[in-house]
Amino acid sequence: MPNKTEFHPNVSQVASAIQPFHVMKILAEAKALEAKGVEVIHMEIGEPDFPSLNCIHQAADQAMQQGLTHYTPTMGLPALREKLANFYADFYHAKVNSQNIMITPGSSTALQLVLTALLNPKDKVLLADPAYPCNRQFVNLLHGELLAIPVSHETQYQLNLELLKANWQPGIKVVMVASPANPTGTVIEQSELIAMANFLAEKNVYFIVDEIYQGLVYERPAESILANQHLPQNVIVINSFSKFFGMTGWRLGWTVAPDPLMPILDRLGQNLFLAAPTPSQYGALRVLDKDALQALEARRSVFEQRRNVLINAMQQAGFTPKLIPDGAFYLYWDISEFSDNSAQFCAELLQQTGVAITPGKDFGYFQANQHVRLAYTCDEPLLKAAVKKISEFCKSINQSI
Repeated sequence: MPNKTEFHPNVSQVASAIQPFHVMKILAEAKALEAKGVEVIHMEIGEPDFPSLNCIHQAADQAMQQGLTHYTPTMGLPALREKLANFYADFYHAKVNSQNIMITPGSSTALQLVLTALLNPKDKVLLADPAYPCNRQFVNLLHGELLAIPVSHETQYQLNLELLKANWQPGIKVVMVASPANPTGTVIEQSELIAMANFLAEKNVYFIVDEIYQGLVYERPAESILANQHLPQNVIVINSFSKFFGMTGWRLGWTVAPDPLMPILDRLGQNLFLAAPTPSQYGALRVLDKDALQALEARRSVFEQRRNVLINAMQQAGFTPKLIPDGAFYLYWDISEFSDNSAQFCAELLQQTGVAITPGKDFGYFQANQHVRLAYTCDEPLLKAAVKKISEFCKSINQSI
């Protein structure tokens, strides 16, 4: 027999350079411990622990029973786009035209779609460090140039107009922010967002605002930049049915973009994914009804209470978080008193105590080794137990020094 021809895989450089989610390694190790009978407290994954609402399941099932399983238009079900426009009017007091809404298979796809529409190779994208990992990876995939601006608790881990002006340089095409943000849970005030949008409009630069966690805010009203009556035409909003709406596995998001971009987004969508999942869209139609939104508000209140329980427990344990998150379900915690290697801290914490949290290196480079992210996506007794275990772990570190 002839010798088998040896094949040597040769993948693209940009794909090879894409970094993994380090939190997934933590999750895999946590699952392995659970398989051995170890009780694990999961505070690593940014996913609501509630199941999606039963009314969503019923609506999707009804659609399937009626044979509504074919492709929808690439821009999404017209009824869903219209209902989202009404949601913006009722929930945010924002006037949004349904023709400016595009439904996507998850918000990450929405962001990838928007960046593909905007970026040429070497175009610069300015964002905060720390930030959600996909933001960096998508820019790299599109051969853009990343300008990651270090931010700390002194600016709520957020960009602001002053930082934009201080770090400005030629060639910037896009600025990205998130409010509330992952991993910090902090919010940019609406007045600051509008000031940034206007500054960028003068520079002819797009402003992408991630509002994925809007709705999950505490001690303040839910707000959208789209509610501003004099919004410049450079603003693009990314949102999702995953977080506030609790539909993570349904993979459904959307973007709100200005008129000139909509035909381009439509063409890109036709080629990249054709349409978002049809059953998911029918489920989303149902989750925007009044009774479903009331149920989601009750869940929001639970997350607010969990935040308070976590902060109180940490303070009672002698920890002093530098800020209290305004929204989402994360606490970004400076552990420099105990470690200068957050990845090692998280790995040893998991192995020794069964508490799973996320190292800062998932979210950027600035002070990443001295920060970890805690997700309060588990019940209050588990949060209290986790803090007790973390406290004992940190005491053991200090005793060994």
